[in-house]
Amino acid sequence: MSSQNKGRRRAYISGLGGYFPENVLTNNDLERMVDTSDEWIRTRTGIVERRIASAHDATSDLSTEASRIAIKNAGLTARQIDLIICATMTPDSLLPATACIIQRNLGNHKAAAFDLSAACSGFIYALSLADSFVRMETYEHVLVIGAETLSKVTDWKDRSTCVLFGDGAGAVVVSASETQSQILSTHLFADGRFSDLLVIPGGGSRFPSTHDTLDKRLHYIRMKGNETFKIAVKSMVTASQTALKHNKISPEQVDLFVAHQANNRIIQAAAQRLGVPDDRVVISLDRFGNTSAASIPTALWDAEQKGKLTRGKMVLLTAFGGGLTWGASLIRW
Repeated sequence: MSSQNKGRRRAYISGLGGYFPENVLTNNDLERMVDTSDEWIRTRTGIVERRIASAHDATSDLSTEASRIAIKNAGLTARQIDLIICATMTPDSLLPATACIIQRNLGNHKAAAFDLSAACSGFIYALSLADSFVRMETYEHVLVIGAETLSKVTDWKDRSTCVLFGDGAGAVVVSASETQSQILSTHLFADGRFSDLLVIPGGGSRFPSTHDTLDKRLHYIRMKGNETFKIAVKSMVTASQTALKHNKISPEQVDLFVAHQANNRIIQAAAQRLGVPDDRVVISLDRFGNTSAASIPTALWDAEQKGKLTRGKMVLLTAFGGGLTWGASLIRW
């Protein structure tokens, strides 16, 4: 699936924000928790530390902070937001939608609000929807959030996964525009045949919460790492090539390559296959770990804070996650 601007009305990212909890969990801290080492984690993932939410902070709390920054940067007030989409796989609860809690926190009682679940690809999926709603003149300003509190669903006894994940939230405001800055196109993909590679089995209708599911630790992330690695690189490269070809853009014209911050080796392999130089690849996972749906918007926000994200830059986004889902978006900033 792809979305493309065909009419006169365009959509662009008018505001950007990010938020991370203050608590830092380093690789050295993990050495005291499970059988691992700082060297092992750095070599295989590129991660040095990650942020962990406090016991009383939920996904909506992190999302609200990131949203306030994005709305302010867009030069808007919260009441001017028409729609709120929260991409997350760690909602506050199954009911109501976390987006509705964020709406309440922002003091905007007129915006439509819903959650979107596409795992680590969630932000790309949500961005595509926001782009379409704005182009169709359904809404003027859409708040798109990618947020996770993965520490709540991480099995801290599983050394293969607990070293990977962190908490955070990123948000963008997608607004109508007639300028050259715009979301050029977004391309979405999925393949449910590989749905068993990344799962949280417990808590849904298949395995409702029981003492048995708790005892079997079914409410934590389970991942088949080697299989996932191979498919991730190929999928993100294919999605990125689709976006570039669709817009007649060469890899040399890409100013910033922002991939899902899952693993440094995956990102570097994808960039090399695409032909994007190392100095144009955005890396934030070393400080924040894998934050799933939050990784792309927080990486964008981090790049903006460092002065790397400026008007006119050609920015290629790509992500891959459980489902399996993946996608890419090309943006002229």
